[in-house]
Amino acid sequence: MGTAAQLVLWWDGSWWSHLPSVGAGSFGMGLRPPGYPDGAGGRLGRAWVTKGLGRQQARTGQEAGALQVSLSAPEDRGVAARPLQIGRSRLSRPSASYPIPSQPVLSCPVPSRPVPCRQESRAMLHWGYDEHNGPAHWKEVFPVANGDRQSPIDIKTEETKYDPSLRPLNPSYDPASAKIILNNGHSTSVEFDDTVNKSVCNCLLLTGGPLSGTYRLRQIHFHWGSNDEAGSEHTVDGMKYAAELHVVHWNAEKYSSFVEAACQSDGLAVMAVFLKIGECNPQLNKITDRLDTIRIKGKKALFTNFDPSCLLPKSLDYWTYFGSLTVPPLLESVIWIVLREPISVCSEQLAKFRSLLSTAEDEAACCLLRNFRPPQPLRGREVRRN
Repeated sequence: MGTAAQLVLWWDGSWWSHLPSVGAGSFGMGLRPPGYPDGAGGRLGRAWVTKGLGRQQARTGQEAGALQVSLSAPEDRGVAARPLQIGRSRLSRPSASYPIPSQPVLSCPVPSRPVPCRQESRAMLHWGYDEHNGPAHWKEVFPVANGDRQSPIDIKTEETKYDPSLRPLNPSYDPASAKIILNNGHSTSVEFDDTVNKSVCNCLLLTGGPLSGTYRLRQIHFHWGSNDEAGSEHTVDGMKYAAELHVVHWNAEKYSSFVEAACQSDGLAVMAVFLKIGECNPQLNKITDRLDTIRIKGKKALFTNFDPSCLLPKSLDYWTYFGSLTVPPLLESVIWIVLREPISVCSEQLAKFRSLLSTAEDEAACCLLRNFRPPQPLRGREVRRN
């Protein structure tokens, strides 16, 4: 292939079933071998190629034989285009062009000949938590995995800095905005209606803390391990908790959509809550009692009248730092707010999370026993506390 081109990531559906585990209707690198089938939920998504469209809508790459990967999130997701066929001499041109950021986010070499659709290729594209596609391999497809503000981290309490300017957190959620509970093959999540007309009542918002402005609730999801001893993503002085809850918000004051916010350095705010082995949590039962209905990857069910603040501890004291999504695409766009006080969870409840399948109906059943990324280097970042 003698011509470089832009690989534009096409946003399909809601994009984030679990951002972190990026689920059905998400985006990905798009180095998809010819004939590689779309999967339901958890797929990396579709990618389309633009080439020489002129103006600022697409730029010719500098290096022959390379695809410069840029994040693009057009509101019109129904554009007709053809999927990238690796190794063909001619690249498809979509019927409409997408805006391209000034700097490519990722880049990757293009093979000189078509890549056979083998299990290795599938493993590369379908990231997960197993030995062949787990966190140690994510950098092969997402080089930002080695970036300077990756998450999670180990919080060394003696090295955190007290900041008197940090304000109390003020979460305000509306139970009626809960929509569905789903299994995207990487976690389970509860999705909320975050459209503007649903949020003008100031009932889906997080303010205060380290945040400037208003952040709107998008979803909650969980991370856990194969046993009760370790399952949290963040650690505290090296100590692991049994699980971790993430309450995900986006900057609704500066950006028009979650998709747009996710690509900005201050676009997302994630509140992390540790789960510690103890008594069964009756509030958590509202979720674990529904997991049987979404056991298979790709399954979802109606889930209404749920206020996620019922899963927050009594104390909202926190640590905060600038980080990233903890799952591909690992975008460095998160203001992390890690609550210091854990909530309780019992072994029986954790076992229900592990009973979820990371596989779809037409695949051999495989339980999602663990779904956490280990701590990443701090690289000079400051962790503050209120």
